[in-house]
Amino acid sequence: MMSEPPINLEPTVLIVTTRRWVPTARLAMALAKGGFIVDAVCPPRHPIEMTSCARKISHYRGLSPLQSFSSAIAEHRPDLIVPGDDLATWHLHALYEQAKRLGEKGTGICDLLERSLGAPASFPVVYKRGEFLEFARKAGVRVPRTQVVTCVADLEEWISKNGYPAVLKANGSSGGVGVRIVRNIAEGELALRSLKAPPLLLRAIKRAVVDHDYTLIRRSALRERSAVIAQSFVSGREATSAIACWQGKVMAALHFEVLNKSESSGPATVLRLIENAEMSATAEKIVRGLNLSGFHGLDYMLEPESGNAHLIEINPRSTQVGHLTMGPGRDLPGALFSAVSGRTLRESPQITENSTVALFPQEWLRDSESAFLKTCYHDVPWEEPKLVNACIRSVGKWRGQSSRQERIQSFWNLARPSYESSSHKPEPESNR
Repeated sequence: MMSEPPINLEPTVLIVTTRRWVPTARLAMALAKGGFIVDAVCPPRHPIEMTSCARKISHYRGLSPLQSFSSAIAEHRPDLIVPGDDLATWHLHALYEQAKRLGEKGTGICDLLERSLGAPASFPVVYKRGEFLEFARKAGVRVPRTQVVTCVADLEEWISKNGYPAVLKANGSSGGVGVRIVRNIAEGELALRSLKAPPLLLRAIKRAVVDHDYTLIRRSALRERSAVIAQSFVSGREATSAIACWQGKVMAALHFEVLNKSESSGPATVLRLIENAEMSATAEKIVRGLNLSGFHGLDYMLEPESGNAHLIEINPRSTQVGHLTMGPGRDLPGALFSAVSGRTLRESPQITENSTVALFPQEWLRDSESAFLKTCYHDVPWEEPKLVNACIRSVGKWRGQSSRQERIQSFWNLARPSYESSSHKPEPESNR
């Protein structure tokens, strides 16, 4: 790893993302609040464009992703790069290899990516689920039994040794996509074929036309197949950690138990802040062993009685809770700013005393009448009215006009207490 960069009182962070995720906009807001100058590379019409936190924005081009990123690096000259999704991380790993082949001409980009992500030796490990879990096991971390399965015979052998249910996962997937729980061999064979198969051409074309995301076109045209692992099923409660780290050391961490999800294998929408010594120790072992820097996430299953934490995967990028500041040792943007700038850590105030958080707009979109929205801290970014209104207006894209208006009005009725107490008040959409 390269040495500590010079102290920069106003470091610039470049957020790179291929997906139009609201959590990436929330991360940009938190990084700006933490002291960074924030620039971004993102698809057109990204939620970041609805905020006031980004100084400059470049557009991501799915047909030439590495050129998009390298051009932005040359233009923005960042001190740090933060990926907002798994594909963005994969692009950065590929960009590192491309720059490395250039020799001295690529030194600047290589140094920047090492400073931002950690040791290059970790790049293939964090992207491949099987390799990562084997690394974690050797590091003394509690993990489920895992094996790469390339064919039905491999799967049958796995099942004969480990039984049902089994979990099948495809490399390169995230947010619950690419995960199947199977309870018999027929389900297993079907899931294996589906997970290994190249993206359907019609799906790739739809993604390109609707989202301007061309990443599946190449994989579909070249008939690229995904590697799949089989994992023993761990019964219990889901949990997740968000980590800010620097050169192999954990700087800040958030540990949550998942209380509600958008769907059975989808991302969390409601979480409860917890203390868990094993999750903290695991984070230290993973970060130190892989010599990581930047933001990362770890997912677990907690045994119902013992509370033992089984590590099931890593997210090599910021997760959707990374913007939350929950007190000492739990301010990820502030900790990373301190590490990059060399300045003494000044943690942001704790956003709430309520340990349970309903993510916005995730939980409201899941169920606008959710009881969690009335009892939890509802994480609405009132300071960015355009973003709030864009999120609540988005329901009109798939619902009728009357339903859209009803749901918008219900949101304002539900959120009015926190809206009235906020010093940043967007104009209610229903009044416009």
